[in-house]
Amino acid sequence: MVLNTVRVLNKRVLNPMMLHVAGQKHWYAGVIEHKGRHSGKTYDTPVVIERTGDGFLIALPYGTQVDWLRNVLAAGRATIRVHGETCQAVEPRVIDATTASQYLSSLRRLEFGGLRIKNYLLLKRSPETA
Repeated sequence: MVLNTVRVLNKRVLNPMMLHVAGQKHWYAGVIEHKGRHSGKTYDTPVVIERTGDGFLIALPYGTQVDWLRNVLAAGRATIRVHGETCQAVEPRVIDATTASQYLSSLRRLEFGGLRIKNYLLLKRSPETA
């Protein structure tokens, strides 16, 4: 219940403000751009994005049923804006925290572990933008 309240607050209040700085060079949060499954409308969602060797990892603190994640999984791709760079990402898949730990720094493992994040989205950088 509390987590859902925080999710709604973030979606309605904080996310619109975050979009002004997310994805910029020296900001911790990035943006995942995705298309609506039914509407086809383009959406921007601020998220914490970690780079991996050949792609990106995004923590899923609100679980796996959030709209933006369902949109990305349905499309099989998304646009990522992180640290001033924009690129295409493909092959999205949800992984568990144990699998994700290999991609996280010690500090991020501590942070995300403290938040009890159970799932993550792993994406590969599209060869078109490598």
